This record gives sequence, C-alpha cells and structure tokens, in this order.
Amino acid sequence: MIEMLTDPALWAAFLTLAALEIVLGIDNIIFLSIVTGKLPAHQQANARRIGLFLALGMRVVLLMSLSWIIGLTEPILTIAGFALSWRDVILGVGGLFLIYKGTHEIHSTMEGHDEEKDVVTTTFAAAIVQIVILDLVFSLDSVITAVGMTDNVPVMVAAVVVSILVMLFAATPVSDFVNRHPTVKMLALGFLLLIGVALIADAAHFHIPRGYLYFAIAFSALIETLNLLASSKRKKKKST
Repeated sequence: MIEMLTDPALWAAFLTLAALEIVLGIDNIIFLSIVTGKLPAHQQANARRIGLFLALGMRVVLLMSLSWIIGLTEPILTIAGFALSWRDVILGVGGLFLIYKGTHEIHSTMEGHDEEKDVVTTTFAAAIVQIVILDLVFSLDSVITAVGMTDNVPVMVAAVVVSILVMLFAATPVSDFVNRHPTVKMLALGFLLLIGVALIADAAHFHIPRGYLYFAIAFSALIETLNLLASSKRKKKKST
C-alpha cells in the first residue's frame, strides 16, 4: 500500500485518469440538469444526488467486473464484415435515447411548454429511470476508458470517486445556471445531441474524438458568456 502511495507512475495515472473522468462527467451533469429541471424545486437536489451516487455505484461495480467488461467488447454477431458487440448495442441505444431526449426537450422549449415554472412535467420516478439508463451508458464508456489507461483497479476506483465528488459539488450550480438561462439550456441540449451522435458513431466503430465535441461546446459557451455579459450591461444602463 505504501509503495503505491509513493509510486510517481501511479500518481501520474491517477491524476490523468481523474482529470479525464471529470471531463467525461460533463455529459452526466448536463443530462442531470435537463432531467431534474422538470421536477418540483424541492425534489431536484435529491434527484441529482441519487443520480450521481448511482453513477458512482455503477462505475465501481463495473470496475470490479473487468472480465465481464472485456467480454462486452467481444463480437456477438458479424454482419457483412461488421462485428457487433454488446458494448456497441448499449452505446447505440444510449445515443439514440440522447438524441430523442434532446430533440424532445428542444421541441418543448421552443413550443413554450416549459414557460410556467410551477408546472411539473415529469415524476420523480420517471426522472430516476432516465438517469439510470444514461448512467449505465456513461458508466460503461467511462470504465472502458479507464481500463484502457491503466490496469490498476484501486487507481481506477480512486479516480472515479474523485470525479463523482467533483460532479456532486458542481451539479447544483451548473443545473441552476442552465435552468435559469434558456439560451444556455439550448446549448446544453445541443451538446446532448452531439454526444448522442458520438455514441452512435462509437457503436458503428467510427470514433469521434471527444476533444472536438468539447471544443465546439466550449466555443459556443464562450460566445454565450459574452452575450450574457453584454445583456447584463444593457440592463444596468437601462436601470440607471
């Protein structure tokens, strides 16, 4: 144990993996923000906490079942030279669900179905079911990424725990900000669509580097930040 704590290579693997898991966790936080925003205000924090603890539990269980995870990448069916695995099926279904969810939420927002904040458009149980479905997809993607970076299970578990703790602290402010600003919510929904397409591409064995997606959303977020600052300045001028 002491040797592990003093091994620079393990520390480097832990810090790299923790940073990567936190970045990958952005998907989870955005989805949590969208889903829990449909709940009554007093239930939203509990739903986010349950969702993140479920994500932590799934990731740890999957890490403890590495032989099963490796088996998910083995072909179960070959069609015209395309080797289909259970991982492809899970990622593909998850991607389709994200595209459906993002499109549905964009439609609801544009049609004005969410204008009345007191109207509850989903139940607590329905929100948790949606969170569980996507937690499974995001957890599988996260664990496969972790397995590809290191074979040390304690390091992987520690990195996952740290990333979930960061997400736990960030979930509420991020969710509040997204739900308070309609244009930011639209960006978040657009990001969900991008992630959905990326998951389907992964299922089809066509990997889209996540860096491209994160750069696109970061650039859009920067533009939106400038818009919000400009809007705030205009309001201040009108009030003076």
